[in-house]
Amino acid sequence: MPVPPLELSDWQYELGGVLMGADTSIQILETTGLGRPPSRENDSDQPSMDGAFAGPDYYSTRQVQLDAAVRIPGDPAACHDVVAALQAAADKSAVRLTGGATMPLRMKRPGRPVKLLNGRLRKVDPEYARVIHGYVPVDLEFAAVDPTFYADTESTTEIPLGWLTGGGFAAPVVAPIFVQSGTTAADRPGWATNAGTADAWPIIRITGPVATVTITHAESGRQLSLPTLNLTSSSQWVQIDTRPGYRTVTRETGGNASSLLSPASRIDLFSLPPGQSEMRWTGFDATNAARMRLTWRDAYTAL
Repeated sequence: MPVPPLELSDWQYELGGVLMGADTSIQILETTGLGRPPSRENDSDQPSMDGAFAGPDYYSTRQVQLDAAVRIPGDPAACHDVVAALQAAADKSAVRLTGGATMPLRMKRPGRPVKLLNGRLRKVDPEYARVIHGYVPVDLEFAAVDPTFYADTESTTEIPLGWLTGGGFAAPVVAPIFVQSGTTAADRPGWATNAGTADAWPIIRITGPVATVTITHAESGRQLSLPTLNLTSSSQWVQIDTRPGYRTVTRETGGNASSLLSPASRIDLFSLPPGQSEMRWTGFDATNAARMRLTWRDAYTAL
């Protein structure tokens, strides 16, 4: 079973299961890199005139520096253990040796909910000159490859198809009954709310039985279409991961299913903007058992 995340109080951090900050053995003296992340500018000089043309600005990796100190008076061995725990957090092969894999840095500020950054711990640099006294300064560097702040908990909504399709009925039939032609896919609206201030990126899972699926973000009109998809039972599913750094389509077997998406489908544009979004999906399902589940984290531009 997954280990639940540690409870954080004001001015506390958690990285790889190690609790730091207020009321812990690891003092955080200063933190930098939590403001606006650095940008990759694309400005170009105006030919034969003053100034430049402002191109698109893309955010770069957010470099978070933590000036920390392990303070366990009279116990140098415990200080070594704490530093070792920090190093072990970044040494797991599931993160360090896996392309695209990240770990969260969680933090809590007064009057704000717990938020997290996704990235890699790049530096653990202790100074052992005073370890005999139970004091070890440590420089920590966390590279948030995704510079966006995210909510600590996931949000989920599940949306069924609304009408029976396929030109017939599936037992047991329960009133009220809605019938439509077998040539038109069922259509059911739902809602997903991103309580943050930046675009959130959902993981979308379609569970069968259903065929010929199209997912629509009503406000923008953006669609993800899987015209050849055919899930024959409730044990079959397809998952579309729109998160930056992931952006994959997989089946229940773990295989790559990106070929199921139509050429016009843009995973990299299918986000949930701040506020409420109406989601619609269509598909052929004679049992009314198919489901679409959206999972996302509210996203924020600032801590």
